[in-house]
Amino acid sequence: MDVELGWNIALILFFVAMLAGFVDALAGGGGLIVIPVMMLMGFPVLNVLATNKLQGSIGTLTSSLTMMRRGVINYRELRLPAFMSFLGACLGTALIQMIDPSVLDFLIPIVLLAIGLYFLLTPSAGQTEKAARMSRRPFEMGVVPAIGFYDGFFGPGTGSFFSLANITLRGMHIVKASGAARLFNFASNVASVLVFVIGGQVLWLAGAVMICGQIIGSVAGSLVAVRHGSRLIRPLIVLVCFAMVIRFLLQRFWA
Repeated sequence: MDVELGWNIALILFFVAMLAGFVDALAGGGGLIVIPVMMLMGFPVLNVLATNKLQGSIGTLTSSLTMMRRGVINYRELRLPAFMSFLGACLGTALIQMIDPSVLDFLIPIVLLAIGLYFLLTPSAGQTEKAARMSRRPFEMGVVPAIGFYDGFFGPGTGSFFSLANITLRGMHIVKASGAARLFNFASNVASVLVFVIGGQVLWLAGAVMICGQIIGSVAGSLVAVRHGSRLIRPLIVLVCFAMVIRFLLQRFWA
């Protein structure tokens, strides 16, 4: 399915995607910006989710490559967990076709609030490399695909979940944790996009416009993340998590 876009709508989508790409590269949660705007424009829900995944996957790819070139991401070390994220998202996207995701309406705001409070009340989180609390193999084979599954099944907050897991369980510095989160999120996004493309849900014209904005925003956000590190990443994670909690509550009680 595709729709005609006037220049004004296309321009809005371009700048919305650029902002989402910038935020996503730093803290995750770009979908929090894209999805409400597209819904307000009257796009059908499934088309919104599919197109958001398409442009988001390009954004996470761009930020991953930028951080890889800057030495933040070591692809050789992360390719296995990235693949496990892909597999988890495939299963999640398949399952969402059969189960109502509203079962997570109560759980997800609580988890997001906990993540936001953790980064808010623990200023030292991710400031330095620390000893891992979980060995590499259980993390890569268990935690990463579980978060990937969540991304395929539901989605909001995936980047923040990956960042938190990298910091708390693997002891990563927040910049390295954010970089790894982008790569894992790219893998899970690709899995979802493939399923949505097969289902014919992607709005290709809108997606093409948004991809252009995403690339610009993702490159800018990645460079800012590398340069300024936790000074921006930690506050943005807190802000994104709290914003998503508010959005969930508004949808639940005032929709």
